[in-house]
Amino acid sequence: MDVYVCDICGYRYDPEVGDPDNGIAPGTRFEDIPEDWVCPICGVAKDQFSKE
Repeated sequence: MDVYVCDICGYRYDPEVGDPDNGIAPGTRFEDIPEDWVCPICGVAKDQFSKE
């Protein structure tokens, strides 16, 4: 699975880890994250992330 990086702050979304603090379970592909999810560090939307 692909890792995505926030273009603004550099936060790495690793699907093997997920974002459990914000309701995203480990194993969740970036494409499957709800559209209203935001970067847990700087708060930007998913469209501000790029594939690593």
